[in-house]
Formats: sequence, structure tokens, C-alpha cells
Amino acid sequence: MSSQIFDSYYSYLSIEKGLSENTVQAYSNDLRQFRKFLSKEHLALREVLPEHVARYIQDLEGESIAPRSRARKVSALRSFFSYCLDEQMVDNNPCAYLSAPKLPRNLPQILAEQEVVALLDAPTLDKPTGYRDRAMLEVLYGCGLRVSELVGLNVGDIDELGFVRCLGKGNKERIIPLGSHALRATADYLKFARRHLVTNHKERALFVNARGKRLTRQGFWKIIKGWAKAAGIGKEISPHMLRHSFATHLL
Repeated sequence: MSSQIFDSYYSYLSIEKGLSENTVQAYSNDLRQFRKFLSKEHLALREVLPEHVARYIQDLEGESIAPRSRARKVSALRSFFSYCLDEQMVDNNPCAYLSAPKLPRNLPQILAEQEVVALLDAPTLDKPTGYRDRAMLEVLYGCGLRVSELVGLNVGDIDELGFVRCLGKGNKERIIPLGSHALRATADYLKFARRHLVTNHKERALFVNARGKRLTRQGFWKIIKGWAKAAGIGKEISPHMLRHSFATHLL
């Protein structure tokens, strides 16, 4: 079984979910055990059925592991197959009806409103990447987009009325109003900066890297970490945290 599927999932956990390195490593260890189970059963990922998952969980219950560790293994499996379904790597989710483990959960950490203001103001507008970064942060915060939706935007996805069209989970299209700050930042980026970054006039990506290619989720992660440090934010920040902050500040 290709490790690329699992590697992309681990990147998703780190970048979009904002999980710590230790937590991602724990999920990796849990899924390595599941991969051994698939190898023993001679199953491809698309062939996994609910009964196979049930058999795997039965095997776990027969092992001498702590309840919390067993619950984490089940959660890892649920999360992994949900991701695979969203990314169209499987046709059905064999964990769809698998009950979530009932364990205490910590509330997601968010940024205070003054921290968000400091982060949004951090990118300097003395070079094209500064315009780009401010626009990305304003759109991510102002619209509550996922990072994958943000970097997947094309120039034509923003209309003259200030609405942005994006593809969300399961390739479902969403149309979202940009908001005045995000709209102005995006307009400034398109007017003053993007043309200095693109090397091919046929490039459709709205947000591009220094080589003129579509920015990746990993690239955005590095950017947001850098500006958070520049803004004096001491929290372990992630794009997922910014999205939670958006949802909370709307209340």
C-alpha cells in the first residue's frame, strides 16, 4: 500500500488540524498497526468494509493496552477514513457508523481578538509577498476557510460583487461573502503584487509562491508561523486555530 496516502494525511493533521508533532506521531504509530492488519488480511484500502474494521477493533480489545490508547487508535482510524473519503481515495467510509470513543476533550485553543489584529497587521507591504500574505490571512480569518480551500482558490473565484467561490469537503462548492477587509486586501494584492510573483500569465492560482506556482498548504503553514512570531504571539499557532477564532468571534 502506498505510503503517500498516509503521508498526505499526516501533513493534513499537522497543517490544517494544528496537532502537535507528538500527537501526529502517535496517530502514525496507530495507523502503522492498522496497515499491518490490512497486509495480514490481504486488503487494499478501497476494499475495507465495516466488518474488517470491527475485526480490527476486536483484535485491539484483546490486547493489553490502556483504554485511552485503544480509544485513540479508533479515533485515528475514523479520522483517517474521513480524510480519505474527502480526498476521494476511497469510495465509502467503513467507519461511518463507528461510535466515537467517549473521552474528555480539551476545547480548541483560539486567539484573542487583539492577537488576531496583531497577526493580520503583521505582514509588511514593502514587497509583493507582504501583500499576498495579508490578503491570505484576511481571507482565511474573514471567511473561515480551510487552508486547503484557501490555497485552492483561483483568480476567477472572486467575483465583482465580493463573493468567493471555493470547493470544500467532498468537492462541495461554497459561495461566501469576502467582507470589506478581505476584499480590500485581495484587491490590493491583485493590483500591486501578484503580477510580480507569477512567471506564467496562464497561472490560475490566486495565491502563488515566490516561484510563481500555486502555494501549498505546507507553504502557508510556514508563512503563518513566521508572521505569528513577528506579531509577538507566543501560542503554538495553526491555521486551524485561526478558523476556530473566526467561528468564536462571530458569536
